[in-house]
Amino acid sequence: MDTARSSVVAPGPVMIALGCVAVVLGGLVAAFTGPLDWAKGSWAAAYLVLVVGAAQYVMGRMRPAGRRPDRTGWAQLAGWDLGSLLVIGGTLVATPVLVDLGSALLVAALALALLADLRAPERAGAWGTWAYRAMLLVLLASIPVGIVLSHLRN
Repeated sequence: MDTARSSVVAPGPVMIALGCVAVVLGGLVAAFTGPLDWAKGSWAAAYLVLVVGAAQYVMGRMRPAGRRPDRTGWAQLAGWDLGSLLVIGGTLVATPVLVDLGSALLVAALALALLADLRAPERAGAWGTWAYRAMLLVLLASIPVGIVLSHLRN
């Protein structure tokens, strides 16, 4: 039974990998959209690098380990990536309702991340824990701003 459990992939490493992929993808978007003078290219690149990539990487690194099955971790991962896709897609096609739906998924993913962190045993180096929580709260506070901007632009 332990062998089967040890072969199960935890959500943390997947978040880390997807975060790295998003950072590279954001760099490629910046490289290609700059010369094409695409108006929303810099926004899309920054969103991919900072929100989808860096934030997801940090969430994966801070995800409490050793909890199997970790359904909340997988729900967090799915909510973050699907929500991000909806926000990006809704912004690019000027459809604020998609941004709203994606934002709701992002809020849910952030809530799951914060709950998992609050339930985790205290980590060594409390400043890292507080920095992580601050990042989650900054992301949470930025979502209503993004929603309002999406509706004002469209």
